[in-house]
Amino acid sequence: MKLDYNKIAKETLEIEAQTLQNAVHLIGSEFSDAVDIIMNCKGKLIISGVGKSGLIGAKMAATFASTGTPSFFLHPTEALHGDLGMIDRNDVVIAISYSGESSELSSILPHIKRFEIPLIGMTKNDNSTLAKFSDLVIPIHVEKEACPLDIAPTSSTTLTLALGDALAVCLMRARSFEKEDFASFHPGGSLGRQLFVKVSDLMRTENLPIINENMHTKEAIVNLSEGRLGTVLLVDDNEDFVGLVSDGDIRRALLGDDFSLEKPINTYATQNPKVLKDQNMLASDALIYVEQHKIQLLVVINEDNKIKGVLHIHHLVEAGIS
Repeated sequence: MKLDYNKIAKETLEIEAQTLQNAVHLIGSEFSDAVDIIMNCKGKLIISGVGKSGLIGAKMAATFASTGTPSFFLHPTEALHGDLGMIDRNDVVIAISYSGESSELSSILPHIKRFEIPLIGMTKNDNSTLAKFSDLVIPIHVEKEACPLDIAPTSSTTLTLALGDALAVCLMRARSFEKEDFASFHPGGSLGRQLFVKVSDLMRTENLPIINENMHTKEAIVNLSEGRLGTVLLVDDNEDFVGLVSDGDIRRALLGDDFSLEKPINTYATQNPKVLKDQNMLASDALIYVEQHKIQLLVVINEDNKIKGVLHIHHLVEAGIS
């Protein structure tokens, strides 16, 4: 008989979703106390666990670390072989074990308590070894695993991960952690690019196709081809920016009866094009400006109307600005 995989998938999600819904009503004072303990921590938040709990713990540590709470994952086995030295008296430890009886984790609990530092346990069993060593316990109550054998950690790991996220979000709120703070921890990510990359970082400043506005159109077209911008920038005799001519301007001019290669290029120029005077503007804001005005190129000038560079929409796209 062919299995209905869609039905199985939906049942799995429903079981895990129900587990999360049930947990909403079980959040109590111990959760707020855990947030306060971590907030008052002068050192690091250390997460430890074995197996699937360890994998969840590693993800939790990564989330805490990227949202303003210094944190790292410590494997119990490695801790027994020297890495306990990574724990300081100013730290806080979160230990994860669904059963509360993981032998590897239980082995390091007495040593952690020697440091007299707060230990937060995450387990289903209030009478377990982990619970007895913990200063407070965040309960992992699960009616059933999504696994059809009710054995493989599924609902329990989902709930543990979600509770870790809830802790991280509480801490973010408590620290007034904003987008700028998040981006500072992710300078290479999309948000980092949006909040830190400026126009000056991306604009082209060398080998610009700048020509005098009175140059003959024939010569200007040569500069247009060689400039690799699809545009030439026009300046007057004082080197002040006065306009630009694009490939499109030339094509449209060719359709006119009075087109001549001998005329000054400013005859076919776009007068008063959009310019940018603030090269410290965020590149993401410049992209919005470009899209709003349906243009492909921004000329960056200074207060004296001198050209400093150009920012093409391709520069923004290539840099991953969105």
